[in-house]
Amino acid sequence: MKFSVFNALKAASERFSAAKIENPRLDAEILLANVLNCRRLNLYIDSDKILPLESVLRFNELINQRLNGSPVAYIIKKKDFMGLTFAVNENVLIPRPETEILTEIVGKYLRGLNREVIFADLGTGSGAIPISILKFVKNARAIAVDISEKALEVAKFNAIKFHVENRIEFHCGDLFSPLKGKIFDAIVSNPPYIPTRDLKTLQKEVQSEPLIALDGGKDGLAFYRRIISAAPQFLSENGVLAVEIGINQALEVKKMFEAANFVDVTIFKDLAGLERVISGKKLTKQ
Repeated sequence: MKFSVFNALKAASERFSAAKIENPRLDAEILLANVLNCRRLNLYIDSDKILPLESVLRFNELINQRLNGSPVAYIIKKKDFMGLTFAVNENVLIPRPETEILTEIVGKYLRGLNREVIFADLGTGSGAIPISILKFVKNARAIAVDISEKALEVAKFNAIKFHVENRIEFHCGDLFSPLKGKIFDAIVSNPPYIPTRDLKTLQKEVQSEPLIALDGGKDGLAFYRRIISAAPQFLSENGVLAVEIGINQALEVKKMFEAANFVDVTIFKDLAGLERVISGKKLTKQ
C-alpha cells in the first residue's frame, strides 16, 4: 500500500490518540519531518507526495518508539529552546518552554549591567540555559556545572555547535563544589524538584528522563536548601540568584531566599499563570 504524507500523518495521529498520547498530531508531524529532513510546514505543502518505502519503514520505527514511551526529543535527538535547536539524549533533561522564562530573566539582568559579566549555571544538563544566555548577552562568560560527565558531553557539543565554547567552562561536580573561590554576577539553576514519592506518578515519557535530574528529595526542596544557603558566598554584591520551581513550591522557596538575606525576592509566573521562577539579589553590605 502506498502512503502519502497526508495518510501517513493521519495513521500515526490515530495510533497516538488511541494510546492517549498528549499531542498526537504534533508528535506525528515532528517525527515525519525528521524522517523527511524537512520543516513541518512542508508536510502540508507536499501533503499528496507519496513516501518512499524506506521513509515509511523509518517513520514506523519512530512511531513505535513513541508508543513505547520514548519522548519525541530523545527519538529525534534534538529540542528547540529559546529559538535554538539543542542536541539532547537520554543523559540530559529535555529543555522545556517554561525554563525559557528563567533564561530570559537572567539574560535581561546580565545585559542590563552593561559590562563584562560572568554567571554560573548549576545542573546544566544539555547546556541550554547558559548557551542561550551567551548567545544573547555578548559580553557574558559562563561556568556550567553538572554532576554527570555524560550530560556535560552533550553540553560541550552544544557549546561548539553554537560557537560559544570559548566563553564557557564546564566542570563536573556537585553544585558549588567545583566553584570554590569564584564570584559571579548571577547564579542560575533549574534543579531537580519532584518529590521522591511522586516520581512513580509521572508520565511514562518523563520517567524516561534522568532520575538524577528529577528527584528533589523527600519534599522536592532539597536542592533549593543547598543552593540558596550557599549562593551568597559565590555572588558579588547585588548579584542575582534565580531558580525554576515546581508547582506549589513558591512560598517555601521564597522563605528560603528571605532567610538567606536576599532582597527584592520576586516570583514570576509562566504563560499558564503558574508560579515558575524565583529570583533575589544578594544584600549589599552596609
